[in-house]
Amino acid sequence: MGCCLLDEGRNVRGFIFAFAEMLKMKKHRLDARMIAIMGLLIALMVTLSRLVAIETPFIKISVTFIPQVIMGILFGPFWSGIGAVLADLVGMALFSKSAFFIGFTLNAFIEGAIYGFFFYRKEITWKNAILATLSVTLIINLFLTPLWLALMYHVPLFSWVVWAPRLLKTVIWLPIQSIAIYYVGRSVPYKKILRSLAIHAK
Repeated sequence: MGCCLLDEGRNVRGFIFAFAEMLKMKKHRLDARMIAIMGLLIALMVTLSRLVAIETPFIKISVTFIPQVIMGILFGPFWSGIGAVLADLVGMALFSKSAFFIGFTLNAFIEGAIYGFFFYRKEITWKNAILATLSVTLIINLFLTPLWLALMYHVPLFSWVVWAPRLLKTVIWLPIQSIAIYYVGRSVPYKKILRSLAIHAK
């Protein structure tokens, strides 16, 4: 057991190191102020995801999408994906509740990239708020996550244990998330922030 935990810790540290090296290679594209903002958003994502979320082995409810949307507005698809991955790895390293699984890290990148695609330097409308939520729901919540859970826990992919709570969450959470994204996104003065920080690249 101790050896397994040690190996998982080494894997997480390895991924963190790899992404840190990637950030160094592209550091000319983010200045110190933007790195600081991203760091704050990553810390908020870790807190919301690991400390205040409702979580079972097969379902998770959190408002992590709020800092992810803000990150998408400010940074675009690539950096939002990277930020989400770093939040996932840091959260796993500090507040692990289960074994590390690379599939969920892939989920984090895709989800961050989706928010960046729909919201980077764009006005938040009902249309893109709903489309972004639908995209995350279909790709992450209803396709990839059930697949990863089936692989992790060795249960049939179409088991009611996997799908019953997930479908219930989707029906309830999809409109809530869409509404939250719309109002939170419209409250972010992203044009003023981008002008003040002089961002010229994704």
